Amino acid sequence: MQVSHETIYFYIYLHSKSSLKEELIKSLRQKRKTRGPARSKESKDIKIKDRISIDERPQEVIGREISGHWEGDLIIGKDHKSAIGTLVERSTRAVILVHLKDKNAETVRKAFEKEFKKLPNLMKKSLTYDNGTEIAQHKLFTKNTKVQVYFTHPYSPWERPTNENTNGLLRDYFPKGTDLSIYSEKELKKVQRELNERPRKVLDGYSPAQVFNRMIIQQIK
Repeated sequence: MQVSHETIYFYIYLHSKSSLKEELIKSLRQKRKTRGPARSKESKDIKIKDRISIDERPQEVIGREISGHWEGDLIIGKDHKSAIGTLVERSTRAVILVHLKDKNAETVRKAFEKEFKKLPNLMKKSLTYDNGTEIAQHKLFTKNTKVQVYFTHPYSPWERPTNENTNGLLRDYFPKGTDLSIYSEKELKKVQRELNERPRKVLDGYSPAQVFNRMIIQQIK
């Protein structure tokens, strides 16, 4: 017999007694108190100029056969005063953690550029991001890296599924409510290596690092 994950969530959130429900939620990876995508309590105007919608993203990005397409976001620390940049490649699930001194648009742009410039050209084609103002300098980022940025629809984190899943894994290392400024770049890169060397079921037991390197070799040939 098999039970879908949605059936399990249905039981936890709707049928459990309050005391049992609290214990079950503590066992969930993200420990959310409700099931479903997070919604902002207040409607916000998007303040990013010249944004290109995800609707204009090439069809090849939707599938995962073509490598070099990334998803990005920030995980936010205590009191929204610190952050870590997260970049995840869709086909290989390879992750890059970006050390940030602060989360203003110029700092984020320069830090993201630094990481993308380390990649071979065949592994940097596009970046899908949410509508955070930290990416407001996306046009200059694209000019400097040749990586086109596409923006998700407002309040639609499921349009960056690979990134959202990875951010959930990262919360094992950086719990919510943590001051993220205490972590050095060296410490972030250690976590990055651990995640990239972890075998993944979705990759048939291979690690993101193995698949990433294999993709590069195949394209060079």
